Amino acid sequence: MMAVMHDDPPILVCADLQAEYLTEGRSHFIADAGAITSRCLELMTLWRNNLWPIMHLKRIAQAAWFNPASNLTDWIADLRPKPGELTFEHPLPSAYSSARFAEYMSNMKSIRCVLLGFSLDETILSTAIDGFHRSHRYQIVSDAVACRRPGTGDAVSYRQAVVRVIGNYAGIQESSDVIEASSGITV
Repeated sequence: MMAVMHDDPPILVCADLQAEYLTEGRSHFIADAGAITSRCLELMTLWRNNLWPIMHLKRIAQAAWFNPASNLTDWIADLRPKPGELTFEHPLPSAYSSARFAEYMSNMKSIRCVLLGFSLDETILSTAIDGFHRSHRYQIVSDAVACRRPGTGDAVSYRQAVVRVIGNYAGIQESSDVIEASSGITV
């Protein structure tokens, strides 16, 4: 995703940065959420300081384990959207399950998206695949994404396996590479 000097900046897509993932004892709890939210905040700050576009995805599934009426679906305080940033609520894992998101993306030409956040094995995976089938370009920030611990097995190996699968549908970069590439973007 090396940016050409006159490329438009990519849109930063922040997936499911919600309290559910930080609440210990919940089925979607992410043990290393602190490190991930720190990287997400670093990238969001870079985008905000440069006045580049940011959109936020919020999972509002109707399932009992993700009750939309609960305050657990609220944004993580430090990562909540700012005025002027787009927000989309999606009921199914893919952000494209939001009619507003799907329509917005279909109206964008030559769009590049940098995707970070939670629910790597649900929202991020399914959004990257749906985007791929619509010829939308996604770049996953591998050290700024996380998923809940699987029922069995090693969480780190599981996360790496999911990232490798996503690599079939989207580019994969670390946050340091994204930050370095962003220095060549002028608006």
